[in-house]
Amino acid sequence: MPYITQENRNLIDKEIDLLIKKIGQTATEDSIAGVLNYCITRLLNGMIPLQYRAFNELIGVLECVKLEFYRRTVVPYENKKIQENGDI
Repeated sequence: MPYITQENRNLIDKEIDLLIKKIGQTATEDSIAGVLNYCITRLLNGMIPLQYRAFNELIGVLECVKLEFYRRTVVPYENKKIQENGDI
């Protein structure tokens, strides 16, 4: 995870919180993945030049985001469920 400075977080966190709220208002449980996909795609398309190097770097960013989300969010959830329901 890119642990950015508090100063940089302060510059973007309010807008991210607003986006989270708007996504919640826009998406139903059935469509949240689509809305989130749309937002991420728009962010990526709005930030990069049309060059292979940039594409490659952003695909790497997405892979790291996936892994960090899995490590910090999914694994604790799965461990909790193992404790509640038993292992395989």
